[in-house]
Amino acid sequence: MGREWGIWFFLACIWLSNQSFINGDTNATDAAALNALYSSLNLPPQLTGWTQSGGDPCGQSWKGITCSGSSVTQINLSGLGLNGSMGYMISNLASLIELDLSNNNLGNGSQIPYNLPSTLHRLNLAGNQYTGNIPYSIALMLSLEHLDLAHNQLQGSLADVFQQLTNLSMMDLSFNNFSAELPQSFSSLSSLKSLYLQSNKFSGQIDVLADLPLQDLNVANNNFSGSIPDQLLKINNLQIGGNQFNVTLTPPPPSNKTPPGRRANPSQSSGGDSGSSSDSGGEKSSGIGIGGIVGIIVSVLVISFILVFLLIRRKKSEASSKGNRNPEQDQLFTPLPSYEVKEMKQIQTSSLVSTNVVQPTTPITLKPPPRQKSFDSDEFSTKAIVKNTSPISIKATVYSVADLQIATESFSIDNLIGEGSSGRVYKAQFIDGKVLAVKKINSSALPNQSSEDFLEVVSNVSRLHHPNLTELVGYCSEHGQHLMVYEFHKNGSLHDFLHISDEYKKPLSWNARVKIALGSARALEYLHEVCSPSVVHKNFRSANILLDAELNPHLSDCGLAALIPDPEYQSVENSTSSGYNAPEVAMSGQYTLKSDVYSFGVVMLELITGRKPFDSSRPRSEQSLVRWATPQLHDIDALDKMVDPALKGLCPPKSLSRFADVIALCVQPEPEFRPPMSEVVQALLRLVQRANMSKRLSAGDDDQDLQEFTF
Repeated sequence: MGREWGIWFFLACIWLSNQSFINGDTNATDAAALNALYSSLNLPPQLTGWTQSGGDPCGQSWKGITCSGSSVTQINLSGLGLNGSMGYMISNLASLIELDLSNNNLGNGSQIPYNLPSTLHRLNLAGNQYTGNIPYSIALMLSLEHLDLAHNQLQGSLADVFQQLTNLSMMDLSFNNFSAELPQSFSSLSSLKSLYLQSNKFSGQIDVLADLPLQDLNVANNNFSGSIPDQLLKINNLQIGGNQFNVTLTPPPPSNKTPPGRRANPSQSSGGDSGSSSDSGGEKSSGIGIGGIVGIIVSVLVISFILVFLLIRRKKSEASSKGNRNPEQDQLFTPLPSYEVKEMKQIQTSSLVSTNVVQPTTPITLKPPPRQKSFDSDEFSTKAIVKNTSPISIKATVYSVADLQIATESFSIDNLIGEGSSGRVYKAQFIDGKVLAVKKINSSALPNQSSEDFLEVVSNVSRLHHPNLTELVGYCSEHGQHLMVYEFHKNGSLHDFLHISDEYKKPLSWNARVKIALGSARALEYLHEVCSPSVVHKNFRSANILLDAELNPHLSDCGLAALIPDPEYQSVENSTSSGYNAPEVAMSGQYTLKSDVYSFGVVMLELITGRKPFDSSRPRSEQSLVRWATPQLHDIDALDKMVDPALKGLCPPKSLSRFADVIALCVQPEPEFRPPMSEVVQALLRLVQRANMSKRLSAGDDDQDLQEFTF
C-alpha cells in the first residue's frame, strides 16, 4: 500500500512540475488572455516576447506587461502602430488596473469592446479609430481614476454611465463626435479635477458641472448655450470659446448711467423706469431717438476709420514685402494697433478664448477655417479660395497672431528660448496661466510663403503622438505668418543640462542619462518603424531633446524636415549641427533613417562624456567628439577616463561598457552597418535589466530615476 502511494505521489509531482513549466510565474488564465490578445492584434512583431500560445508573460518580461506576483496588472502598448482588436478574453484579467493602448490603429470603425475588466484604475484608448459610444462596462469600474478616449470617432449622446465613478479624477473625451446634452450622471463625479470635452458637438447647458471640484475644464468648439455657472468661471484653466454661451465681458451697466465707451441700451430710460417712459408722451421718446441716431453715426464713423486704417496698413505691408527683407529679423510681426491689444487683453481676463475685433480667433480644429480671410475680406485671391476649400485635416487648435503676440509680449527677446534652422522658439504665457512654446517659422523655410505647404506640414505633425515626442498643441497661419505651438517643458533641453552651467540644476545622474537615452531611442523608433511612411528627423541633437519635470525626454522638431529640401538643409544646418551629421550627409546632403541613427549615437556620446559634438576650444585632436572618442570605446581604462567628471565616478562599469557598445554600433561610418532603432531600444533595455541598476545605487534621486523605467 505504501508503495502504491509512493507511485501516485511521484506522478503528482511530475504533473505539477509540468504545469509550472507551462505557466511559469504567470497565472494560467492571464497568460491565456494575453495569448488571445496577441492573436487579435494580428501577431505584431513589435510585441517582443509575446507568443500565440503558452509562454510566461511575467517571468519572461513580455513587452509592455507588468505583473504583481503571478497576476498581470498593467498593459502599456502605447504608440506601437498596432491594429486589430482586443480579443474576447481581456475581461479575464482579473487583476488588471491599467490598460493603455493609446495612439495605435485599433478599432478600424468598430466599437470599444464591452468586456473590459471592471478592476481598471486607468484606461487610455486615445488616438485610435473607435466609433459608436462608451460601453456600459465603464459604469462597473468603481475604482477608475483616469479615462482617456480622445481623438477617436465616437459619436451619439453620451451614455449615462457615470453615477458610480466617484474616484474618477481625469476624463478626456475631446476630438470625437459626441452630441446632445451632457448626462445628468456627470454630477456624481465628485473627484473629477480635469475634464476635456473640446471639439465635439455637445449642446445644451453645462450646469451639471457646476458643483464638481474642477481645476481644468475645456469645452471649446461645441454647441453649448445658456449661461456659465459662477462656480465654473472661477476655474483658472477654463476654455469655453467656440460655443453660444450668454457671456458678458463686463458687468451690466446701471439703469441710470451708460458706461463710457459703450452705447446705451435703447430699452433703458435715462431718467426713470419703463413705466414712466410710456406715460411721459413724446418728449422722452424724441430724446432717445436722437441719442440712437447720434450713436449710429458715431459707430459708422469709427468702423469706417478702422477699415481705412487697416486698408492703408495692408497696402504698406504689401509694398514692404516686395523689397529686400531679412528673413531672420524679429520684426516679421508688425505690432498690433493699441485698440486691438486692449480689446484682446480685456477679453482674455475673463478666462475666455480671445476674440479680435477684426479676426475671429476661437480655436478651430480638424480643418483650416474657411473664414480666415483676415484683412482681405474685400479681395478674393486664388490662394484664399484654395485655402478655404483645403481638405487637409488638422487636429490642433488655431491661434491668431494677436493671441501669440500678447502671450509672448510681441515676441520679446526676453522670451526667446531657442533657435534653429527653421525658426525661433519663444515662451508664451497666456492669461489663463497656461505656458506653451511658440515656434516662429522663418520665411526662408517657406520661400513661396505657401500656406498650403505649411498646413500640410502641420497636418503631418499633428498626427505624431508618442510619450517621448513634444506634442503639437496648435498653429497659426495668418497674414503670411506661420507659427507652431507646442507643449512647454520647463527643464529646457538636454544640451542646456550638459553644456551650460547652472547653479540651480543638479548634474544628471547616470540613471537619468540612461533614461534619457532610452526615451529618445523610443521616439526615433516610433518615427522610423511605427509611422507609415517612416519619418526621417534630419535634425536629431541634444538641443532638440526637451526634459520635463521628471527628466523624461521629449524629442522636438519632428516632421519639420520637409520645410527645407535635403541639399539646402545641409548648408543651413552646417553651423548649428556640426558634429551630429553622418559622413554620408556631409558628402551628399542626403538624410536617411541611418543618418538619424548616427546622430543618436553622437547624443549618446554627449551623455557619457559631457562634451559637445564639436568644440573648437579643445586641442585639435579632441575637437571632433566622434573622432576622439570612437577609438577608446572598447578600452576599459580609456573609457573610464572619458566619463563626464560631473558623474564623480558614480557609474557602474558594466553599464558603462554596454552603453559604449551601443554607441560604437550607431556611429559606424558605413550606414549599412548601423542598427535599426528597434535594436538600439532593445539593447538599452537589456543594459538596464542586466545591470540591475536599482540594487547597485543607494536610495535617493537615482532610485527615483529608476522608477521611471517601464519594461
